Amino acid sequence: MMAGAFAGSLLLLTTSTVFSWPVAVGGAGLTPEEELEQAFDSPAGSCLTWTPPDGTDMRRVDCAQPHLFEVTSNVDISAEYPADAAQPDLTRWQDIAQDKCTPGATSYLGGKLDPYGKFRINALKPVDAQWRDGDRKLRCGLQRTTPSGNLVPVSGSAARQDQSNVHEPGTCLALDGQKIGDPIACDKAHAYEIVGNVDLGTAFQGEFPPDTSQVERAIELCATVTATYTGGADLAAKGLTPYPDTLKQESWDAGSRKVDCKVGAKLPDGSGLAPVTNSVRGTGPNASTAPTTSSGSVAPTTTTAGG
Repeated sequence: MMAGAFAGSLLLLTTSTVFSWPVAVGGAGLTPEEELEQAFDSPAGSCLTWTPPDGTDMRRVDCAQPHLFEVTSNVDISAEYPADAAQPDLTRWQDIAQDKCTPGATSYLGGKLDPYGKFRINALKPVDAQWRDGDRKLRCGLQRTTPSGNLVPVSGSAARQDQSNVHEPGTCLALDGQKIGDPIACDKAHAYEIVGNVDLGTAFQGEFPPDTSQVERAIELCATVTATYTGGADLAAKGLTPYPDTLKQESWDAGSRKVDCKVGAKLPDGSGLAPVTNSVRGTGPNASTAPTTSSGSVAPTTTTAGG
């Protein structure tokens, strides 16, 4: 198979973006084309990785290692698209993949998929040459992505992970127009800094708790991790405000219980968030540096993470 033949086979179902499927460089006893084909036709439970954005080393790896795609099922759509059928356009492919991959992904995750959680459904479609040869298989999988669609490496199988959409403490999230953007270096202007995570399941054992109750309890739980992270800094004196996340009903029903504890800065008029530069880590009473805020670009205040 010619190098580059898989370009355009990876669909990102949350946007209209088409990613180029990377080209393998070979493995033990395999040619580059053979390794590529092996990875492309991996069974459920396989994990794949490559070097973005134009990966030249796509391969199967142990799911304990960082990876970018976890196969959940392979679905044949030949009943709907026989040998003489034209290949669907991108929009139709995304609809097909969402419809065909969601049931398998949900089953793979134990029967519960958090639509606001850390994992997103994705799929590999047949490329033009495969379609002409009669390939009608859709390779379904799970990935973690940033708001812009960049891929985030995951370690460990999704089937055995908490789906809560939390971040590592020390992660800063950019301002992207009027939205919260991708992770960014904390010495760059950002909207929030993640100072820790807390488990709302310790406070609410039964039915889905109202948002107001979640906020009250999350504020209490986050106060401890925030104080530890900042070294006891007086956030108000630095113009900063804690912003705990909350969960949506769908996330709660899927078993997600953890939320991020975040720190940001309000604009003077309270209409949104002021950009913050530098980290709040260790900015307690004896710290020599502190984050700075600006009244420039803003993003709307939100405390709902949904996972």
